[in-house]
Amino acid sequence: MSEDTRSETYAELAAVGPYGVRPGHALITMVEPHPGHEYAYNRWYEDDHYYAGAMAMPWMYAGRRWVATRELQLLRYPEKSAVAQPVTAGCYLSTYWITDGRYDDHMKWTVAINKRLGRDARVHHERTHVFTSFQDHETTVYRDGAAGPRDFHALDHPYAGLVLEVIDSESAAQRTELLAWLRDRRLRRRLAGSPAALVTVFRPTPLPGDRMTYVKQVEGVDTRLTLLWFLESDPRACWAEHFAAPAADVSDAGLGRVELVAPFIPTIPGTDTYVDRLR
Repeated sequence: MSEDTRSETYAELAAVGPYGVRPGHALITMVEPHPGHEYAYNRWYEDDHYYAGAMAMPWMYAGRRWVATRELQLLRYPEKSAVAQPVTAGCYLSTYWITDGRYDDHMKWTVAINKRLGRDARVHHERTHVFTSFQDHETTVYRDGAAGPRDFHALDHPYAGLVLEVIDSESAAQRTELLAWLRDRRLRRRLAGSPAALVTVFRPTPLPGDRMTYVKQVEGVDTRLTLLWFLESDPRACWAEHFAAPAADVSDAGLGRVELVAPFIPTIPGTDTYVDRLR
């Protein structure tokens, strides 16, 4: 007898609720495989977890994995980061878009499927979650205005690199000011003439109480912003000119502190490329 899939439920759910293409939410997860387990982690994540633990889920409609080789890790700052200790921790980054308005629906599924994956011994435990959170989309700023790929294309378009930037403010009220200043002034200025085609801005949301025990509760829910800069060139080729200088403009504006600036390049799915360059 075939397993009960309650298939009639899918027809009912498809007829209700939002189903746009806007990335209303994201899962952003930076992970450090334990020493000696790098190859096993990479194969588990690419061959199983990326699909069964992410892309197969309802309303998670785009994803991409990124990697920071040791050379890229050494470009990160600040040295004393509130996000990564040490600042080089977290050599893999996975980013996923979730349909706007479907966060609660997705979370019900993801909590349940991860419990099932655990029961079925399909979880790789030799890893540490350095920076993992679901986040709500706040804004996207484009370098070229209406031209070029939109934010909902960003995880499918062949961008050559990505820079993760995390900024902490002192309060929820200050974060509101910070967001407006980023959207209206800083991001447009930084994008002009740069290899970054767009930057998305998200704010973290708390994880549910029944989350997996190996994932710590999200920090900075009321005070943090996460920026993803999508690059048309390898970050190493443009780092010195566009990203190497510590981001003092945020603190100079009195709106917070940059806690992490970290470059990545895309992984090559189905391969172990770059695994031998992590340490």
